[in-house]
Amino acid sequence: MTDDLTFEQAISELEEIVKALECGKMPLADAVKAFERGAELRKFCEQKLKDAQLKIEMLSDKSE
Repeated sequence: MTDDLTFEQAISELEEIVKALECGKMPLADAVKAFERGAELRKFCEQKLKDAQLKIEMLSDKSE
């Protein structure tokens, strides 16, 4: 679950997953689970970035 993660925590976990997968020494079943978690984290991070972008745009529009 990603509900209790900050953006920074999610990015850090995602980086660790990428490193582990790049190593290539993980059993296939574990690699699939790690890939699934990575996909979940990626989606979470993308949404957080979209939310931040929208907020910045709204604030910029108000200040003009």
